[in-house]
Amino acid sequence: MSRLTHFNPAGHAHMVDVGGKDSTHRVAVAEGCIVMAPDTLALVRAGGHHKGDVLGIARVAGIMAGKKTAELIPLCHPLALTRLEVELDTRDQPPSVHCRVTAETRGPTGVEMEALTAVQVALLTVYDMCKAVDRGMVMEGIRLLHKSGGRSGGWNCEAARP
Repeated sequence: MSRLTHFNPAGHAHMVDVGGKDSTHRVAVAEGCIVMAPDTLALVRAGGHHKGDVLGIARVAGIMAGKKTAELIPLCHPLALTRLEVELDTRDQPPSVHCRVTAETRGPTGVEMEALTAVQVALLTVYDMCKAVDRGMVMEGIRLLHKSGGRSGGWNCEAARP
C-alpha cells in the first residue's frame, strides 16, 4: 500500500524532501467548468458585463494563482514555472465556461497543484464577476487530466476528454 508522503513516521505533517530528486521536464494538465444560467453565459460571451472582460480577467487570475500555489497550499514547494497556459471557452450544453490549464517546469517536483489551483481560481473569478446576476453557478469536474515527468513517470485520467 502507498503512504501519504506529507507525513513523517511519527505522523506529523512535513514538507517532502525533494533535494535528492532529479530535475526533469514536468507537465500537468487540469480542467474544470462553471455551469451557469443561459442568460449569464450570454453576458459573458457578449463581453458586456459591467465588470469588464470576464474571460480575460479570469485567465490572468488563473495565471497569478498558479504562480502563488506554494503560498496557498501549506506543504507545496515553490516552483519556477516555465509555462502556465490558461484556456477558457464557453459551451452551450450545459451553459458553462470550461477551463483547461497546462503547467510546466523543469525541476525536482511536479506541477499538478499549480495546474489545479489555476483552474479553481480562474473559475472562482468567473463566479465573482457574475454573481450579481447568477448566484446559483456551480463549479464542477475539477480534476487532473495528465501529468508527466519525474520518477513516477506519466499518468492520464481514464475519463479525460480530448
